[in-house]
Order: sequence, then C-alpha cells, then structure tokens
Amino acid sequence: MAEIVLALDLRSVDDARRLLDRLPDLRWVKIGPVLLTPAGAPFVQELARRRLEVFLDLKWHDIPNTVAGAVEAARELGVSMVTVHTLGGRSMLEHAARAAGDALAVVGVTVLTAHDEASYGIALGREQVDLRAEATRLAGEARRAGLAGVVCSPHELRSVRTVLGPDAIIVVPGIRAPGEPSGDQVRVSTAGDAAAQGATHLVIGRPILQAADPASVLRALTAEAACLS
Repeated sequence: MAEIVLALDLRSVDDARRLLDRLPDLRWVKIGPVLLTPAGAPFVQELARRRLEVFLDLKWHDIPNTVAGAVEAARELGVSMVTVHTLGGRSMLEHAARAAGDALAVVGVTVLTAHDEASYGIALGREQVDLRAEATRLAGEARRAGLAGVVCSPHELRSVRTVLGPDAIIVVPGIRAPGEPSGDQVRVSTAGDAAAQGATHLVIGRPILQAADPASVLRALTAEAACLS
C-alpha cells in the first residue's frame, strides 16, 4: 500500500492546525518552505507530538558538510524523511546518508514534476533531454550513495523502480484525479496508477487542501492507493 502524504502547503500555522484536526486518519504530512518559514522547528515538533510521520521537504543542495548538518538537525527534531537534490553530487549524497543513520530516511529529488523536456533542457544547457533517462540516472546515483530512495514523477516510476530494486522508497508528487487541473505540475498521474507502478508514498496537496470535505477525499485516496498497490 502506498502511503498518502499530505503536502501541508499553507502559510498559516492556525490554518494548518485546523485542517489537521479534521483529518484524524492522516498518517504522513509533508512540510516544505511555505509553512516552515513562518512556523519553524517548534511546529515540526508539534506534528511529531500529534504522532504524525513528518516528511521535511527542503530539497537541500549545498556543500556536503552543510547538508550533513541539516540532516542531523532534522533527525534530532524527530522527522521521518527528508529530501536532498541528487544533482548535489555523490559526496553530498553520501554525507547526507551517513548523517541520517538508521533513524531517518533521506530521499533524493530527481527531476521536479514542474519540468518538461524543454524547460529541463534549458536548465541544464542541453538541447535535448530524455526525462525518464535522466530521472533513472539520478536514481542510480542516489542508490550508490546509500540513500533510502528518491522522489520522481509518476512518468518515471517503472524505470526508477527497476534501478532501485523492490525495497527502496519512491515518493511521487503530482497526484491528481482524472480530469483535475494539474496546476504548475506537468507530469501527473492518479493515485491508483502511481501506487500500481511501485510508489511507496504519494504526496498530495491541493486536492485535499482545497476540498470542502478533506477527510472524505483523504479516505478515497487512501482506498484507491490500497486497492491498486
């Protein structure tokens, strides 16, 4: 079964608390820069006290010593999973993996779901880019560096799973219902399709955050991921 991870991309701590109070079945929550900037580390600890698994998604990409220090700080906060950018290089990834130890899962971001071939090619200074090949290559770097897994779009899932093997974590954002607007995410899929292709964690924000009844949407997504995983 793929876990549903709520992307708690709200700017108000009070709004976040009110939403969480409406979601008693929630197990995982993702905190990124939108909420962490105003809320800070105390709110991360509050989430842990709520017995939620915290995915701290700050996509660190810095010199190895700095990233290792950030991973250690996250581990001490009691979070369950963090992200680093795989483009940070082998040494940075290895430092992150060592700093995490056994208490914290470090997953490497491959290619953001907001990219298509053209925009990613411009970012890298290449005329042609195969996003599936690029995500798979970066997943291999993450595996060799000792990371627990990666983040990739639903479109690269099968290829990435082949490289990582059956036990690695694969976090997949860009989850939408059929016909639902994709917003600023280009490479998207349904919860059921992503779970069936090997995702372990499905990051879902707006479909839950903007729902009139977020608890019912969460239950439906959880059931869909369980049936097809």
